[in-house]
Amino acid sequence: MQIPLVDLKAQYIPLREEIMRGMAAVLDSMHLTTGPNLADFEENFAAFCGAAYCVGVANGTDALQLALRACDVGLDPADEVITVSHSFIATTEGIWQAGARPVFVDIDPRTYTMDVSQVEAKITAHTRAILPVHIHGQMADMVSLREIADRYNLYLIEDAAQAHGASLNGKPAGSWGDLACFSFYPGKNLGAYGEAGAITTDNQALAERLRVLRNHGSETKYKHIELGFNSRLDELQAVVLRAKLPYINRWNEGRRKIARQYDRLLTGSGLVTPFVAPGSVSAYHHYAVTSGNRDALLDWLQANGIGAGIHYPLPIHLQPAGMRYGYAPGSLPVTEKYTASTLSLPIYAEMTDEQVNYIVAKVFEFKELKEKPRIKDSLVTMK
Repeated sequence: MQIPLVDLKAQYIPLREEIMRGMAAVLDSMHLTTGPNLADFEENFAAFCGAAYCVGVANGTDALQLALRACDVGLDPADEVITVSHSFIATTEGIWQAGARPVFVDIDPRTYTMDVSQVEAKITAHTRAILPVHIHGQMADMVSLREIADRYNLYLIEDAAQAHGASLNGKPAGSWGDLACFSFYPGKNLGAYGEAGAITTDNQALAERLRVLRNHGSETKYKHIELGFNSRLDELQAVVLRAKLPYINRWNEGRRKIARQYDRLLTGSGLVTPFVAPGSVSAYHHYAVTSGNRDALLDWLQANGIGAGIHYPLPIHLQPAGMRYGYAPGSLPVTEKYTASTLSLPIYAEMTDEQVNYIVAKVFEFKELKEKPRIKDSLVTMK
């Protein structure tokens, strides 16, 4: 049996005709950028996130950079943004591209999101923003982070690239921060068929500035009020996102069903399954477990046709590109321990019970294979 980490084609086939009709209409009109499909998607995605405004941009990395730029973070090269190292490199890229410096804190040992107990100690006169990452689909502790940001007069910006449809205390991802940044990379819970991103906010002034920044700093054609960026979400990608958005809640519930099956069936497997914090509803972008034999288990699963993966094997502060920030091995111990043991199992709404049972069976076969030598060793010792 072959089971991919995520099956994009299974999601595409039922929507194919609708998407192709929408794309054909765009091509027939030749209105290819910032048109009616984008406007409709922005309105509906803002509502989905419980936010007043949504600004579509070219990709999730641009969303992070433009969100910081809209807040004037990075105008002073001494500006600092508190964030985490356990994320895709784009989180730090967005900070660096904006002209600021990332300041890393460790992650919570249960949720793997930002450890809020470490944040205040990292705040300096140069701190301008806090940028938590909603990792694997679970939101960071936004209640505590909102309180800290307000107390120190800092911007709170959500990296919600993995959290489409996640919530905390009934309040969706995308509605907690001053701004929230989303990626619609194809493999996301809500994915385009190429690159796309968005920023949500309740702040009208920030939304208006973001619309200017994404369009070369222009409010009207050939009138540029500041130096901006070429970061527009095109109409073809907006067609895809617009067609998919009505299904996102159903797809997320499908992911949660699969996660509940994994939770139940993996009991006794030796794997540590995801912990979901009280009041939190995960979007389960990844189903990330931990294992003391991670690398061997990964090889075993892949050899048996299971598209398991690792998110993310080397934290940002230990990446060659991240070494410039001066964090030595051991400086973020929870992050480093977790990234050495984490493994993502396939999860997508279209998975069948047969596929889940096959994956779980192979996990237990691996456990048995690992335990057999220990039994033999014990018998030899007893003799």
